[in-house]
Amino acid sequence: MMEDDQLMIGIQSGDSRAFEKLVETHQGALLGFFIKNTRDPQLAEDLSQETLLRVYNQAWDYLPMGRFRGWMFRIARNLLIDNVRRRSHDALVSAITGKAEDESDSIARLTAEILPASEIADQNEIAQLVDEMLDQIPEEQRLTFTLHHFAGLTLSEV
Repeated sequence: MMEDDQLMIGIQSGDSRAFEKLVETHQGALLGFFIKNTRDPQLAEDLSQETLLRVYNQAWDYLPMGRFRGWMFRIARNLLIDNVRRRSHDALVSAITGKAEDESDSIARLTAEILPASEIADQNEIAQLVDEMLDQIPEEQRLTFTLHHFAGLTLSEV
């Protein structure tokens, strides 16, 4: 998007309003990406904020060529990978991960919009199947799928 490039030029020039607009525009997509990949809303929020801070701190490195979303999600992806590596070495986190994921999925589904029971059942069944399938594919493919499907990036941006 050219608007994103203009905002990045504004950030590079020291315009704090440009950064605020960038946050408003992309925070939701980042949060969705991280929630889908971590199944932990608090961690997803932290990683979203960290991504946006890195975008701000690395703004000088961005070249405005219409590829902002891909650049931003590359930062997000790298943060996610670093976080997974860090957490996989934590024995306590590894011991409780299964329970935490189930609770997070339940909470997320409870906060969904109120729909007729049949639609909720259909959505839950599909969501469970997608979650199971995502767990079975290699990490690179899972990240590519979630970036494309849930974050709305084109395949060339991914």
